[in-house]
Amino acid sequence: MSADLSIVTLILGASPVVQLVMLLLLAASVASWTVIIRKWSVLRAARRQADAFEERFWSGGDLGALYRQLTTRPGESTGMAGIFEAGFREFARLRGQGAGPRAVMDGAHRAMRVVLAREVDALETHLPFLATVGSTSPYVGLFGTVWGIMNSFRALGAMHQQATLALVAPGIAEALVATAMGLFAAIPAVIAYNRYASEVERLVNRYDTFLEEFSTLLAREAHGGRGARGVQVAPAGEEA
Repeated sequence: MSADLSIVTLILGASPVVQLVMLLLLAASVASWTVIIRKWSVLRAARRQADAFEERFWSGGDLGALYRQLTTRPGESTGMAGIFEAGFREFARLRGQGAGPRAVMDGAHRAMRVVLAREVDALETHLPFLATVGSTSPYVGLFGTVWGIMNSFRALGAMHQQATLALVAPGIAEALVATAMGLFAAIPAVIAYNRYASEVERLVNRYDTFLEEFSTLLAREAHGGRGARGVQVAPAGEEA
């Protein structure tokens, strides 16, 4: 008599421990795919925002006007816009208080570094989860496989009839489903983690480069030099 080796039958016929392993792997796979889709949307939006802001910033317009546009629009600025806004605000505040050029630049640079750290943390959110799923899922699936095969041979040893492939195959097949599910959960997570980690690194490098370039512009203004592209500041509490 041939045994039913369909996937559904194998899952329903597995031992409780193997079924628990399969359930955990299914949950991990669903969660990782949710993270993959959301992170793809977040990184795409971050790239577009960076491109749009760089185009505006390097268009040669007045940076004071750009700052006012950012501060009057609803919502908090993020990415390069957030770094620019924090640096410009601190620069204007310290300059308005009469601080020296070095103190002004140190304060503006620290303010931008704080925002940069917050942006990096936001971009890297959930990436460790993908790395964890990718690295542990195969071993979780292997545990389910080992447990299922162990139970199959234990049951086989208790039989008084001759062992045949038909008797062994269902138990081994249901155990191997756990390994397959582990790989199904791990492979997309590993691919997505490597892809997103690379994209995050490129974005962070862009942010860091912009921070240093903007610091150079502010340093020229702080030391009374020319070429600061219309960076006009006012005392704290007044319009920049």
